[in-house]
Amino acid sequence: MSEAKRKAWLAGHRGETLAAWYLRLKGYRILERDLRTPVGEIDLVIGRGAVIAFVEVKTRPTIEEALAALAPRQQARIRRAAEWYLAAHPAAQARALRFDALAVAPWRIPRHIIDAWRAD
Repeated sequence: MSEAKRKAWLAGHRGETLAAWYLRLKGYRILERDLRTPVGEIDLVIGRGAVIAFVEVKTRPTIEEALAALAPRQQARIRRAAEWYLAAHPAAQARALRFDALAVAPWRIPRHIIDAWRAD
């Protein structure tokens, strides 16, 4: 792995750790972290009450850049991975489902976008 890729991976890993703690403080339970499936990866699967959310965490120099980094192609990958997760966890299908985004930037409070996009 090149030095640039290693630094980017490390920044993303730190961002996901910060995002997980931030969501815990908001009352969410972390159900899965770095979930790797045969069809894609999901950064965080969280739950609170009757809701399960699949969260994509983006770490960039600014919150705006982080939010702009979530492309439709990534949304489709996360949707496929969420379908795989639901097939593997049938009890989760009874809960309300949504897709969230969480933007992380240095020295800023993370920004949690609830229901950032729809699966359809």
